[in-house]
Amino acid sequence: STVLKMDAVERAERVIVTWSEAMPEVAGRDLFELARSSCFCCSVEEMAEKLQPAGAVYFAMDEDDVRRILAYPHTMVGSDGLPKDSHPHPRLWGTFPRVLGHYARDTGLFSLEEAVRRMTSLPAAKFGLVDRGVIRQGAFADLVLFDPDTVIDRATFENPTQPATGIEMVMVNGRVIWRDGESTGARPGRALRRQDLGPLGAEPEAAR
Repeated sequence: STVLKMDAVERAERVIVTWSEAMPEVAGRDLFELARSSCFCCSVEEMAEKLQPAGAVYFAMDEDDVRRILAYPHTMVGSDGLPKDSHPHPRLWGTFPRVLGHYARDTGLFSLEEAVRRMTSLPAAKFGLVDRGVIRQGAFADLVLFDPDTVIDRATFENPTQPATGIEMVMVNGRVIWRDGESTGARPGRALRRQDLGPLGAEPEAAR
């Protein structure tokens, strides 16, 4: 999911328009279908030009590749979902519950504990985020309470902003920001700056 550009369109099997300043009403529509429609009846390249500036989701990945990369022991899990897009990629709402529910629980690619580590202590150590990613006295209280039997993503390419199920509570810096399926309105997050832990970082022993 990024800006709409022809070199990416040419490599994709399918393209969904996520936003368009010229035609905001087409957010969520298939680029190829738009070009073929009676409203436009033009080439894909011409359609892309009509929409500029715009963003898009490109279908160009293979599930076997995703699983192979996730299975690598040093792979970290993160998301760069774009919350301001009119029709964002479902990773915005679904990345972490999908890893917990689908890849860890349902497919057994790794254990639940390993999935959590790859989202928390491993990237915190790698990027030098001191006192983050671990549960211990003195660390920042960034906590998620979830049901391991039911947690799963519900966001789809057609409806990408559906919240996940099985997430009971989310706490950031000691304050609850998500409870009972909705935001509390609290915004205690803060920008973090990397702190030097050496070239590779050092994952805390308690997190391994």
